[in-house]
Amino acid sequence: MLKKTLSLLLILAMTAMLFTACGKKSPTAGIEFAHPDYDKDFSAMRTPGSQEAAYEYKLFFLPDMDGLSQPYVGDPMPYYEDGVYYMYYLKEAGDSYNHSVYLATTTDFLSYTEYQEPILEASRTGGQDGWIGTGSVVKVDDKYYFFYTGHASSDSYEYKEKIMVAQGDSPTSFTKVEGWELIPPAELGQKNDFRDPQAYYNEEKGVIELTVTAAQGGIARVVKFTLAKDLNGFEYNGVIVTDPTGDFWNLECSDTFKLGDKYFITYSGQDDTLWYAVSDSQYGPYTEPERVDGELFYAAKHVDNGEDCYMVGWARRSESPSSLSEVSAWAGNLVLQQAENVNGELVLKPVESIEKAFTDRRELLFDDTKATLEAGSLYSYTEAFTAYERFMIKGSFSYTGSGSFGLAFDYNCREDKYKLITFANDTLGVSFNEGATPITQTAADTEPNTTYTFTYIQEGSVGIFYLDGVAALTVRMYGISGRSIYLFAENNTVEFTDLAEYTMG
Repeated sequence: MLKKTLSLLLILAMTAMLFTACGKKSPTAGIEFAHPDYDKDFSAMRTPGSQEAAYEYKLFFLPDMDGLSQPYVGDPMPYYEDGVYYMYYLKEAGDSYNHSVYLATTTDFLSYTEYQEPILEASRTGGQDGWIGTGSVVKVDDKYYFFYTGHASSDSYEYKEKIMVAQGDSPTSFTKVEGWELIPPAELGQKNDFRDPQAYYNEEKGVIELTVTAAQGGIARVVKFTLAKDLNGFEYNGVIVTDPTGDFWNLECSDTFKLGDKYFITYSGQDDTLWYAVSDSQYGPYTEPERVDGELFYAAKHVDNGEDCYMVGWARRSESPSSLSEVSAWAGNLVLQQAENVNGELVLKPVESIEKAFTDRRELLFDDTKATLEAGSLYSYTEAFTAYERFMIKGSFSYTGSGSFGLAFDYNCREDKYKLITFANDTLGVSFNEGATPITQTAADTEPNTTYTFTYIQEGSVGIFYLDGVAALTVRMYGISGRSIYLFAENNTVEFTDLAEYTMG
């Protein structure tokens, strides 16, 4: 009997070898998977807050803890020179006094050097700059000018906001210029909303051109000034952008730049999203504005190195990680996305150096690189990926039906509370929900029976989903680390292909 059993096992083994030799290999045969020992163990971290406290942010910069207080990045003011990106920002909480300006630098977007002392501090004795608002740095000959918003410390001041300036001999040290200021022109008819100066040096004309967020007649505008390069004299050039929607009382953190053969102007509609419009010249006239990304990517301005252009903003957060569906707090992590001009449209994509840093390919939760989901009215799920501290997912998809599909992130083992990145062939485009509760969304036109590629990058609780060449959506995923990520569909047939997950080596 023993001989017969051994013979049968030998035959079965030889049959399996023959079957493999005939070309019927595992779908993942030949793929080199990494099995690193650097994975952080999240099994004991049972709350979103404990996970958030454990993250070491490298890609999406967060200031160091200040005692028991976690500071955050607000309104980045990026500047580039000689291979170094200077990320000035309004620091929220910690040792920052009334949104003083702090600095972090990077050369590769993979790590940051944080300056612990403020670059520009709000006045501790009160006054016109008792609070500091957003601004920008510009180099003129051998001088650096930091234009910023002086937000009065009380309502007793005639002007709630003025444009002020500091100067320095390097991009890391500035001294306020006493007595220099810009006030809202009389034709604007208001003395409250006048902020976010963005400066450009026009070397050909030898002048500084300055755009400012303002209001006129209760409608949000962007206005322009021309300044003498020694700051002795200026000219008001009028309104260059008027909010056509009437929805916003401020077009925050406006910026204009050339990308390809077009000029773009960007701004963040107050408590809304990043918008852009297009022109053949830097200061308009512009096309009708359109949104880009969703509400969780805010106050973005551009920075470029002469070849590549990036949008630098902050990723919105919850006041508490336990508020899983409420993501509306001011300031968060620093977030960069690479910008492209795609047929006259501003499209965001992964930063190349960040994407290339994800080199360790990880095994999926099923033995394949593709999955077909056929779903009726009930949601169908396929366990596919693992949420590490930082990871990247890539793949392709095509669909035939009219229902939704996408990625589902587990954080409490309840399907009705999964975090969902959802594609819908309707006005929703790409959306981010907690179960049925909407959080944010962005437009994305897709067609059935067409193949699309996607990339998803997450570090800590900050994630960005890219429908490659079409749309980007920034999300905030609290409490999912160490848990499974699913593919899902409802009322649809979806074929996912070329699925892969990577972590950083």
